Amino acid sequence: MGNYSKADILQLVDEEDVQFIRLQFTDMYGNLKNVAIPATRILTAMENKCKVDFASIAGFSQTEEISLYLRPDLDTFSILPWRPQQGKVARFICDVLNEDGTEYESNARYILKKVMEAAKKQGYTLLVNPECEFFLFHADENGLPTTVTHEKAGYLDTSPVDLGENTRRDIIMAMEDMGYIIASSHHEIAPAQHEIDFTYENPLATADKIMTFKTAVGTIAKKYGLHATFMPKPRMDENGSGMHIKMRLMKDGKNVFSDENGNLSSDGMAFMAGILKYIQGMTAIFNPLVNSYKRLVPGFEAPSEVTWSRRQRNTLIHVGSMLEGGVELELRSPDSASNPYLVFALCLAAGMDGINNKLEAPSELVEDIRNLDEYEKLDKGIELLPENLGEAIMAMSKEMLVTDVIGEDLVKSYIRAKRTEWKGYLKQVSDWEISRYLYRI
Repeated sequence: MGNYSKADILQLVDEEDVQFIRLQFTDMYGNLKNVAIPATRILTAMENKCKVDFASIAGFSQTEEISLYLRPDLDTFSILPWRPQQGKVARFICDVLNEDGTEYESNARYILKKVMEAAKKQGYTLLVNPECEFFLFHADENGLPTTVTHEKAGYLDTSPVDLGENTRRDIIMAMEDMGYIIASSHHEIAPAQHEIDFTYENPLATADKIMTFKTAVGTIAKKYGLHATFMPKPRMDENGSGMHIKMRLMKDGKNVFSDENGNLSSDGMAFMAGILKYIQGMTAIFNPLVNSYKRLVPGFEAPSEVTWSRRQRNTLIHVGSMLEGGVELELRSPDSASNPYLVFALCLAAGMDGINNKLEAPSELVEDIRNLDEYEKLDKGIELLPENLGEAIMAMSKEMLVTDVIGEDLVKSYIRAKRTEWKGYLKQVSDWEISRYLYRI
């Protein structure tokens, strides 16, 4: 992204024949929303005068009329390469303001900025690098999504077995046209599953990037007659899709997760201990759907227990070491259905709580957890992650750190919405139940 002034943007709009501007923001659930304005209104937008009715947007007041305005982050200005190249379309990612010009406190982007500022006052800056997995399925004759694929490719396979290679290429080219740096891409373990990896950046820039990336993936896949989905577990018999988050914490230009010997430092251990301590209450944010918990089950690559390890890669947190950059912590439970602004805010807040209170992590898991039965896990004192959305909501409602970070109003709105979702799911009668019970009882 650029470092733009208003004059720079006006010049770009004129030179590039930009005709429409999208003012984008993210709702409570992590869904991208936008209002489109003609380019002739761009000065009004950059003066924070674009008023929006937020009454029907999740996470904003739905019981009273409130006047909220969009403030474009000028540095996020970008032309959308998948839109027409005559009469181009550009976008800003926006903050949400109250009528008096202050930031709306329940806006996820503002929540993340507050947590980052608190860490900065202590001299710390978090860098994150997410791994966003997704599936490319066929659409039917009406253009509607399916879970059908003819692909048989597996991990790191290439064409002609990898049928999504061209789609991935176009996604990467579009992201690079917008100024983003892509580290790598590859086919994932499951058929039709893909991953495109970014580079390390601060959490705010990365959350903005994830929202842009998901739009690019869905839009470009559609041009190939495919449906892209970040649904955590679209197929029962295959690995699900996660959003693994690699983290480094910087202070005075150094990665504090690394000690003088290049091993995990005491601050790194404490930061990790903070995340492990609060993970139960944060899981409803990290894994927000009923379907999210179909991914977090034993027998697949995703974690289902509260564990960490240097050796075992299928733990909740994997401690890795890179030739460049030193030690990194990889949190492996979140999925891309989550709101990345809230995910990063909670990771940083929990980790900083661990450092400030010198928390100690549980013992490292040295054996493959897939070789342990339930009784052996109990003997070792290994905790489980919430097994379903209902358990996660209950844990969230009791965790004060989550309330302190994202605010009481947003917590109440989120829990109310997710309880409704969970209760709606509990009413359903699945094909599995019919098959198992109808003829036996």
